[in-house]
Formats: sequence, structure tokens, C-alpha cells
Amino acid sequence: MNIKLGFIGAGNMGAAMIKSIARSGIVPAGNIYIYDLDMFKLEELKKEIDINLQESSLKVVEESDIIILAVKPNVIKNVLENCKTAFNEAKILVSIAVGIPISFYKSILGNGSKIIRTMPNTPALVGEGMTLISFDNSIGAEEISEVKKLFECIGKVEFLEEKLMSEVTALTGSSPAYVYMFIEAMADAAVQSGIPRKLAYKLAAQALLGSAKMVLETDKHPGELKDQVCSPSGTTIEAVAALEKNGFRYAVMDAMRECTKRAREIAEAYGK
Repeated sequence: MNIKLGFIGAGNMGAAMIKSIARSGIVPAGNIYIYDLDMFKLEELKKEIDINLQESSLKVVEESDIIILAVKPNVIKNVLENCKTAFNEAKILVSIAVGIPISFYKSILGNGSKIIRTMPNTPALVGEGMTLISFDNSIGAEEISEVKKLFECIGKVEFLEEKLMSEVTALTGSSPAYVYMFIEAMADAAVQSGIPRKLAYKLAAQALLGSAKMVLETDKHPGELKDQVCSPSGTTIEAVAALEKNGFRYAVMDAMRECTKRAREIAEAYGK
């Protein structure tokens, strides 16, 4: 890709994207410009990848065609206020912040600005992320294609209407936390039965990884795959019955409703 790519923020997600994009060769490391308040973190990143460190977010925007905004939601307004003079209608701002609508960015950068809203999740750190992308009619097809390729360096990508971005937070952005809790609970039960903890975590995690892959690659309904494991009078159906008795599915659905509720509150706080 013949572009100059900027990053404002080099935390876990930002650093994961920088490393993956540079290693893929889709954008040469020499065309990547980065600013973060933590200069030590930047110097360590530069030792690994020969990127261009900048002295401010303003400099990043000046040098770049596409700017990935990878900072916490509570500092976004201040960050953009400090560099908005460097934006023009040719530059594209891509935000990874949860909950903040496109209209908020345009209220700072102007209605003619090009904004793409995304929602990656933490498995991006190991190249297995799921990123949702939303945009309005100010973005062209070629520009969308370029941004999609960038996020494909850290996992899968799907497009979604902006009105559903808060609704999907519980399904992709927050869901790794529930999965980690499930792995931890499975491992705890295994340890209680005498299995070494380190092995228990490995076995539980592999079981979830393999099961997820079955759903993705067989195209079978999860219920059908569950039924295939449940033999008559067998062990698995007893476990399934216990999960149903304790409201397993309702607990997950209720947790996701609460997560979605909070995502909507964040969106409303930023003017949607």
C-alpha cells in the first residue's frame, strides 16, 4: 500500500497493530509514524521495528494519510483538539475507541472530515482479533479497502452499520473477558479433580479454541455440534443439564445485556 500510516497511541492494541502491519510488509516500517506519551515504550518499539517516532500527535497527523487513533476514550477530545489543525479532507482518521460515534469526531474536526469507526478486540494481540468497521458516505470504496487490509493484519474484519456498534460491543469487544472466566472456571474444576493447574489451563483453552474452529469451519449450528457430543446416558449430557439448571445461557445473555446497556450510555455521553 502506497500510504503513510500514523499512530497516536502505542498501548497494547496500538503496538499489536504496528508490529503486525510492519511485519506483513503491507506498509513499510519507514512509512509508519508514531507518537505516544510514553517515550520509553516508543524507544523499545523502535528497537524491534524501525519506525518513525514523532514528538507530538500533530506531527503524526502532518506526516500521515491514515491516522489510527489508539488512545483511551477519556482523552480523545484533548488529543484531537491539539492536532486538528493538521487534518484536511484528504486525511482519514480511524478510531478504535469503544462507544464514541462518528458525529463526535466530526464535531471537532469538521463535517467534511473522513472518519472510520472500528472495534477490534484483544485477541488481535495474537493475530486472532475480530474487528468491526463502520463509516459514513464521506469514505470511498478504495479508502475502506485500505483500512480493511490494515485490520486484516490482526485478524478477521466485518462491516457493520454504525447504529449497531454499541449493540455488538458485548459480542466482540467485551466477550474475551467472559471466555477467560469460563477457561478459569473449567481449570479450577480440573484442579479440584487433581489435574495440575498449568495443564488444566492449556486443556481448557484448547477445548475452546477447537470448539470455536468447529463452529467457523463446519458451518453447523452450535446446537447441532453440542448434540454430537452428548451421548445418551453419557457424561456430557449430565454436564449440560447442570449448566441449564444453573441458568448458564441466561447468565451469559444477561451479562451481554448489561454490557450493551453500558455501551449505549457511553455513546449517549458523547452526543449520539
